Amino acid sequence: MNQEQFDKVKNGNGFIAALDQSGGSTPKALRGYGVSEDQYTNDDEMFKLVHDMRTRIVTSPSFTADKVLGAILFEQTMDREVEGKHTGEYLADKGIVPFLKVDKGLEDKENGVQLMKPMPELDSLLDRANEHKIFGTKMRSNILEFNKAGIDAVVEQQFEVAQRIIAKGLVPIIEPEVNIDAEQKAEIEAYLAESIHQHLDKLGSEDYVMLKITIPTQKNQYQSLINHPNVVRVVALSGGYSLEKANEFLKTNDGLIASFSRALINDLRVSQSDEEFDRLLGQTIDAIYDASVNKV
Repeated sequence: MNQEQFDKVKNGNGFIAALDQSGGSTPKALRGYGVSEDQYTNDDEMFKLVHDMRTRIVTSPSFTADKVLGAILFEQTMDREVEGKHTGEYLADKGIVPFLKVDKGLEDKENGVQLMKPMPELDSLLDRANEHKIFGTKMRSNILEFNKAGIDAVVEQQFEVAQRIIAKGLVPIIEPEVNIDAEQKAEIEAYLAESIHQHLDKLGSEDYVMLKITIPTQKNQYQSLINHPNVVRVVALSGGYSLEKANEFLKTNDGLIASFSRALINDLRVSQSDEEFDRLLGQTIDAIYDASVNKV
């Protein structure tokens, strides 16, 4: 583990950019950016276009280490290059801590949740992550209903995989997303916090994780997790909220910082001049930074 990066993620002011849209979500991300599906004919061309978009973001003058603590990458982004360096190395040299999305998507809903699909190649992926100077990983589950058995299954699976990631010297971001439209969202989050806390208490003293959660209905719901000695940082996903709404909610949660995806790139278009692109990205970064750092 890189101690300098660990200290930055744990104590730095800023947020983590989520640039990890993968196979299923890439066409939607490209459409939002102004690239229609008739502009590519296969996956290789599609991933080249989305890498061009991400390259434009991370090389932008406004994408700086004083506000962006880290960035979560998709596997293909890790394997590709930015200005002659592999993406993780480019970010690390810029002072931005690189993470890698490792999950392979979600199973069908059962007991009100979607567990992660099997990851048969996880160990080899983690070895490659280490070669590419990746600091940590991220993996997402989805909670749609208040079902204790389902929530417990999500948390148990997340921590089982997290132990394998820790064993490889990486810091896992555990992401049990709670759907923002779930009928009993507050009840789900209260039970989820308890379940996560129980698993955190079983970790060894040198076993560190991060958490990525939906901004809670009850403000400061996750305060005990933020303060847990095994937790490096707790970050929040935008979850479908608009940037304004996500930032408004985020500002009321002490110690919680952003890890936004859609809300970060929502105003960016391929047709924009570099000056316009950088201006809009800079405004968004400033707003997310403010909501992450300056609480009300």
